[in-house]
Amino acid sequence: MRQGLDADVKFFQYRSKNGTRKSIYETSLMLAPIARKEKACFIVNDHSDIAAAVDADGVHLGQDDLPIEFARKLLGRDKLIGISTHSLEQARAAEAAGADYIGFGPIFKTSTKDAGQTQGIQNLTIIKNSVAIPVIAIGGINQANVQFIAQAGADGAAVISVVLAAPDIRFAAEQLVNIWIRETTKQHHRGH
Repeated sequence: MRQGLDADVKFFQYRSKNGTRKSIYETSLMLAPIARKEKACFIVNDHSDIAAAVDADGVHLGQDDLPIEFARKLLGRDKLIGISTHSLEQARAAEAAGADYIGFGPIFKTSTKDAGQTQGIQNLTIIKNSVAIPVIAIGGINQANVQFIAQAGADGAAVISVVLAAPDIRFAAEQLVNIWIRETTKQHHRGH
């Protein structure tokens, strides 16, 4: 997390698919105050109860996790609830159920998770134009293609392996942040 914070990353999701609930809780309990101190957003993946217990900024749910309305009861109105979506129907359903943001993808081929067929930039644009809540692109995003995610109007890009597998994590994160800032600044100037 420290290397990401040093690279000006502002949004962190703790994701542990194989850890015990106790280890996920303990790690989240350690990370949440670090993020808070640095004014970064800290989200726990899958576990609404753990997100509530550590006072995280919110939870990110998958299609097979607790329904949004129950996560909202656990977390309250002031916490973020995001959900991974893989189709226009799922994106609209998430918005209707009260999600604060959606993850959409996989945009490109990814080895991190099995999330079905790739959606591509064209579908990302359709989703972005079909929902009013923020859309975070997920799946196979790296320094070579993050500009296309920004150009499509996504509100953010979720990355794992391209950063964690890099020899220099901070440098890899900085590259992505810098490309994102460059492209979204261009978009902003075009819009005026």
